[in-house]
Amino acid sequence: MDKWILSFTQSLIQFFKAEMAGYRLYTVVPRLVKFVDILTNWYVRMNRRRLKGENGTDDCIMALETLFSVLFSMCRLMAPYTPFITELMYQNLKTLIDPASVQEKNTDSIHYLMLPQVREDLIDKNIESAVSRMQSVIEVGRVIRDRKTIPVKYPLKEVVVIHHDPRALEDIRSLEKYILEELNVRQVTLSTDKDKYGIRLRAEPDHMVLGKRLKGAFKSVMAAVKELTSEQLEEFQKTGSIVVEGHELHEEDLRLMYTFDQAVGGSAHFEAHSDSQVLVLLDVTPDQSMVDEGVAREVINRIQKLRKKRNLVPTDEITVYYRAHPEGDYLDTVIKEHTDFIFATIKAALKAYPVPPSTEVLIQEKTQLKGSELEITLAKGALHHRIEPACAYVILNICVNGEEQDGMVLLENPKGDNKLNFSKLVNAISCIFGLENSKLAVFREKTELKNHTDLLSLSGKTLHVTSGSAPSLSHSDGFLCPYINLQLVNAKPQECLKGVVGTLLMENPVGENGLTYQGLLHETGKVFGLRSRRLKLFLDEALTEEITKESSMKALNTKTLYVHVAPTTAE
Repeated sequence: MDKWILSFTQSLIQFFKAEMAGYRLYTVVPRLVKFVDILTNWYVRMNRRRLKGENGTDDCIMALETLFSVLFSMCRLMAPYTPFITELMYQNLKTLIDPASVQEKNTDSIHYLMLPQVREDLIDKNIESAVSRMQSVIEVGRVIRDRKTIPVKYPLKEVVVIHHDPRALEDIRSLEKYILEELNVRQVTLSTDKDKYGIRLRAEPDHMVLGKRLKGAFKSVMAAVKELTSEQLEEFQKTGSIVVEGHELHEEDLRLMYTFDQAVGGSAHFEAHSDSQVLVLLDVTPDQSMVDEGVAREVINRIQKLRKKRNLVPTDEITVYYRAHPEGDYLDTVIKEHTDFIFATIKAALKAYPVPPSTEVLIQEKTQLKGSELEITLAKGALHHRIEPACAYVILNICVNGEEQDGMVLLENPKGDNKLNFSKLVNAISCIFGLENSKLAVFREKTELKNHTDLLSLSGKTLHVTSGSAPSLSHSDGFLCPYINLQLVNAKPQECLKGVVGTLLMENPVGENGLTYQGLLHETGKVFGLRSRRLKLFLDEALTEEITKESSMKALNTKTLYVHVAPTTAE
């Protein structure tokens, strides 16, 4: 994106100089206005995480330097048209400019500076064309969302991009991650074959316009319009005119719509729209997990609006308290299940009510969401937010045969499935820690656990395992093994499993049996009963940051990985 905006800026300078030389001011101003819009709504919007430093210091500096260079060039181009605002911007930018790098001797005002020279070595029309195609896909996808009244907050399963030129599809593929993020979809499918999806064009005449113009011939023309083939309408789309019953019709006379051939299966869940560049199909089928995530995004939106209302900035440390009424209802359940997701977005601890009496409340508000009352309180100061394993677990301190070991056992995996009872727990301890030939006793503090113990009630606690005698208590509750959480995003678990959230221990016992990349894929498949399927793992819900064999396993500790299941040939 840096290469694109630099190329786009130099193309603007080139255009500006050519048009100003011919004194065609009427062409320059619209192009400058369009540039401001593209810089704001495309470059800055798509790189906001980089500009905030979330991808590392070096990448942040690169993005900021690129933005500075573009703003400096833009101010000099716009100075003759908007002298006051560009002067204000320049005075702010000037503090970052090395005077030795500026050719002009007097740099007190932007109006003392010459226009920037074109750097043709930075112009890359291929990159500009690729980004233009990506923008078309995103804009057409937004039109479909608006038409179906599906907010971007709610993720959708798939977007299909159809274009007759394979090179154009390769351009779109190279920028796929931006489409995934901006349209909030799980998967991008590219195709040159619209017949595969049963796409057909049909035309609806504008009754008011054509009725007045054609008068008595209107009925025969209307009947003929409805009989036009998809191929004829595609040609009309390209040329902008068509002759029907001896009358020439133009774009304003006909409204083109895409329909699906019902004989082609699997197309009913798509909605289609097109512009002059691409045809886009959006899978608008509701999916409960995606609806739940959309509701979680609605909660995030309410919190961020409250922050803005209180004039807080991102660096202000706060704690967010919430109460969804009635408790245990749909909204309350969604918030609890998406606590880590909400925390990762708002960068503040999220806690259920009550608000401690000693807390300094910054702002409080009640709102309605999904039939429930949501009360949100922003309090001053940050609490430590500890991301826990998604599945119930116990920490183990084992002292048997004179040897001491530490580790963990998951009491369920995936969440809600494969729950351990006491005998299965003992078997798991024996297997993991190599104690098959030892008699084991399990204690919580000084109390020995028996067969009837409710293990899930002990989740997060430390258990002591000995060969029979009560332990000497030296360990406090805490995490001992590195772990990652797993979220299945585009498939259902198999082998009679239901849970779509799981946990993997990256080593167990502590310091032993470290997980490799191949082991991570294998164990993920086992957790969800997808051993025979090809999986991809991602660090973000938009599925743009893929985990590869080059990725550091240590850096994944406490992270949530999003599991994408590649479709089979039959699918």
